[in-house]
This record gives sequence, structure tokens and C-alpha cells, in this order.
Amino acid sequence: MLHKMASSLEALESHLEKFIENVRQMGIIVSDFQPQGQSVLNQKINSMVFEMLEIEKCRNHVQDVQVPLEVFDYIDQGRNPQLYTKDCMEKALAKNELVKGKIDAYRKFRALLLVELTKVFPNEMAKYRAVRGDDRPGGP
Repeated sequence: MLHKMASSLEALESHLEKFIENVRQMGIIVSDFQPQGQSVLNQKINSMVFEMLEIEKCRNHVQDVQVPLEVFDYIDQGRNPQLYTKDCMEKALAKNELVKGKIDAYRKFRALLLVELTKVFPNEMAKYRAVRGDDRPGGP
């Protein structure tokens, strides 16, 4: 299934590239139009129609592809959309490090709190550790 999706995406990409190239060439032809170039222009128009039909055929095979809206923002800003994944991974890694730091801080706080509570309330903390199944005296 994944291979079929990849080949469908490659086919769509190929058709889009051909379509874009035809549009570029048509722009050149019409910008300096000469009557003898009419047949070439007609050929380019027919090529565009053919590529549009091919793109339409690809639609059903790539219908389930979901693209995050942020990718379009990258394109609008003139940035490479392939950088989106890299940027997401870097943001996720930074967030992961931040959360890991918070978890470590809470663990240290808990350990220190249990030590201090044991000093002040030794009987209550012994009961707490018994309920929790922790037999270590005076520790977390």
C-alpha cells in the first residue's frame, strides 16, 4: 500500500512538473507571439489539457494525503517545504528536553520533600511509606 502511494505521488509530481513546464513555455510563446507559432501554441495547449487530465486521474490515488497547513505557509514565505519536517523535529526535541528538565526537577523536589517531611513527621511518613509499599526509612 505504501509503495503504491509513493508511486502515485511520484506520478503526480511528474505530471505537475510537465504541466508547469508547459505553462512556462506557453508564457514564452505568447509573450512574443508570431502567427507562424500558432501550431506550437496549439500543441502546448493540448499538452496542458492532457496533463490536467493526468493530474485528475491521480487525484483518487493521493486523496488521503494530508498536508499540514504550515507547509503552505513555508511555501508562501519562499521557504523549502521539506524544511518543515526538520523544523518540527527540532521543535519536538527542544520541547522534549524542556519537559524532561521539568520531570527531573519534580523528582528532585519530591525526594527532598520526602526527606524533610520524614524529619518533621516521622510517624506519619512511616504510615505513608507503608501504604505506598516503600520500606525505605527516611528516603523517597
